[in-house]
Amino acid sequence: MANTMAADIATIGRIDAVPAILQVICETTGMRFAAVARVTESHWTACAVLDDLNFGLGVGGELDLVTTLCHEIRSSHQTVVIDKASEDAQYCNHHTPRLYQFESYISVPVFRTDGSFFGTICALDPRPANLKQSPIQAMMESFARVLAIQLENQESHQRTEDALTRERQIAEVREQFIAVLGHDLRNPLFAISAGAELLLRKAVDDKSRGIIQHILVAGQRAAKLVEDVLDFARGRLGSGITVNLVERHDLGDALRHVVSEVQRVHPQRHIDVHVGAVDGLRCDRDRVAQLLSNLVANAIHHGAEQGPVTVSADIRDTAFVLSVHNLGEPIEAAIQAQLFQPFARRAGSSPQSGLGLGLYIANQIALAHGGHMEVVSTDEAGTRFTCHLPLQPVRTLRPAP
Repeated sequence: MANTMAADIATIGRIDAVPAILQVICETTGMRFAAVARVTESHWTACAVLDDLNFGLGVGGELDLVTTLCHEIRSSHQTVVIDKASEDAQYCNHHTPRLYQFESYISVPVFRTDGSFFGTICALDPRPANLKQSPIQAMMESFARVLAIQLENQESHQRTEDALTRERQIAEVREQFIAVLGHDLRNPLFAISAGAELLLRKAVDDKSRGIIQHILVAGQRAAKLVEDVLDFARGRLGSGITVNLVERHDLGDALRHVVSEVQRVHPQRHIDVHVGAVDGLRCDRDRVAQLLSNLVANAIHHGAEQGPVTVSADIRDTAFVLSVHNLGEPIEAAIQAQLFQPFARRAGSSPQSGLGLGLYIANQIALAHGGHMEVVSTDEAGTRFTCHLPLQPVRTLRPAP
């Protein structure tokens, strides 16, 4: 309750028109005390005050609710106007004028734009005033409507500010997550792999070499999964996958090296490579190599075991075009539409095929270069993933999710 009341007081305090409204009320009526009050089932609290009467009530000050006329206004939703309480037929014996020693009084209800009761705009003075025969009631009721609109605007603005603050806090957590993932997970995995390689060189029997090789492969696979999740965090949660665009004269060699590494892991599969004159392309070589590695791994896992995988790279017109083709069951149209989303999996994918981030990351790398990915899959022609990168890449501020 206290937090809510404090928020209401702060909201009224941010409305620039409120002091002017209270000033106009006092100048128009001649009364020397005016206030905007928040009135609930149990509390009367001043949210804004103009006190030339030394009434002694400031912002945040409270009155005993049952001693006020605002308590009755909250129930009746009707404006109360008193010219001279001591001679008023309805209020001459009422406890409120006697307790607060006023003669003239006016209070209008303030409703939020949704119709709920907020409180009142009120004014009082020990001297009588000619209120009932003046336009003051209509004026104050107009002020109440203006105040309702301003309340809605301020609260909407505050909700937006709060949402932005939460987003900033979430962004900080995301950055911390990326930092932890990049440091606290990769480092021990590197130590495991390095230790396994050292043990492998010193192994003296086949059984030991088999166990150590298994540790090494598992460590390398775990490191690859961590890198995929790290790239996902950058692309989906952070500021995007970053690329270092430099004119590369060894891109062709890097692409061939990627294919040779995959071929070494899958010696039983046939991979054809056709790399044209691609050196000189302005790109991030390591990221383009990563993109190709993901596409070839995808083709190996999902293509026909007896069919070849064909990799081609060349400059065509105004773009670098990299494609990976495999034979096998076509990808359904509905699945094609989701392939470049994170954690997307084709039917029949095994847990060993990864987290389902490979194509998403490939697409993010293409987008980071100002390019795009596409897929064509049919019964007759098989499946072909193609990456198009412009020769003059336009670096986007944030790759699309």
